[in-house]
Amino acid sequence: MADKHDAAMMENLYWWGIPTLYRCPNEGPEGADIALVGVPHSVGNGTTERDQHLGPRALRNVSSVSRRVHGGFGIDPWASAKIVDVGDVPFPRANDNEACNEDITQFYKGIDAAGARPVSIGGDHSITGGIVQALGCGQITNGEPVCFLHLDAHTDVFTKVDHFLGAKKSAAHWGAYLADQGQVDPTHSMQIGLRGHARTLDWLQPSYDYGYNVVTMKEFRKRGLEDVVAQAREVLAGKPVYITFDLDCLDPTIAPGVSNIEPGEKGFDIDEAVGLLHAVRGLNIVGGDVVCMMPTKDSPNQITALTASAVMFEMISMMAENVARA
Repeated sequence: MADKHDAAMMENLYWWGIPTLYRCPNEGPEGADIALVGVPHSVGNGTTERDQHLGPRALRNVSSVSRRVHGGFGIDPWASAKIVDVGDVPFPRANDNEACNEDITQFYKGIDAAGARPVSIGGDHSITGGIVQALGCGQITNGEPVCFLHLDAHTDVFTKVDHFLGAKKSAAHWGAYLADQGQVDPTHSMQIGLRGHARTLDWLQPSYDYGYNVVTMKEFRKRGLEDVVAQAREVLAGKPVYITFDLDCLDPTIAPGVSNIEPGEKGFDIDEAVGLLHAVRGLNIVGGDVVCMMPTKDSPNQITALTASAVMFEMISMMAENVARA
C-alpha cells in the first residue's frame, strides 16, 4: 500500500519521469480506444508566430498534474478506456507546410485503420485539415464526412486567396478545402465564438456560403449557453463529431499564450467553454484537437498549458464515457 501511495504521489509531479500525455503508456494505436497525439507543426500559420510547434511538449510537461477522475461524469477515464500516447507526428520537412499536411494525413490514416479515436495537441490550426483528411469518410466515421464542433475566434474558412503568406492548406483555409474535398459536412457543423479581428465586413460570408452554422461571440452573449448548446446538439445529433478547439476562443486573461490573440472582445471563460464542449457529450465523438498554444508567450505559471490540458481532459473523458457505455 505504501509503495502504491508513493508511486501515485510521484506521478503527480510534472517535473519527474518521462513526460507522456497524462502519464499514458507510449504505445501504438493498435487495440487502443483513444490515441493521444502530439502534432508539433507551426508553418501552417504563415506568420512569425512559429512557436506553436512547442505546444505538445508543453502539454506533456504539465498534463501529469491534471485531474485523474472526472467528478461531474463520475468516471475514471483511464480505467474506462484504453488510452495511449502514440507520440508525435514526425516532420522531416518541417518548414514545408504542404509536405507536413500530407505527413499528418498519413500518420492519422494509421490511427484510423487501427480503430482508435485520436485526441491531439498542436501545433497551429492547419493540423485539423491534415487530420480530417484522414478521418473524414474513413473507417471510424463509417465512410461519412465529419461534422465539426468548432470553437474559435476565427472562421478558418478563407477563400479570398489560395494561400496565407505562402501556406496553401493553411490554418486559415481548412474549413473551406475540407468541405470542397467532401471530408466535412458544413451544414451539420457548428462554428461558435467567432469574434475577431475582421479586416473586411464580409469576413463571415464564406462560412455562410458553405452552410456552416455560425454563432458569433456577440450572438452567444445574447442567446446564452443553454440555447447554443441546444442548437449544437440538434445540428450534430446522429453525426460523427470532430471537436476542434482553438485556444484563442478563450479570453486572453485565461489563455494568454496563444497565437493570433484576440483582446478586443471578451472571449469564453473556462466554464462557458467546457459547457459548450459538453454539448456533444454522449454523441459519436470520433476525435478532437486543441491548437494554437504558444508556450514561449505563456505566463510563468503555465496557465495556458494547464488550461489546454483541462480542455483536452474534457474531450478524453467524454470519449472514454462513450467507451464505457458501449
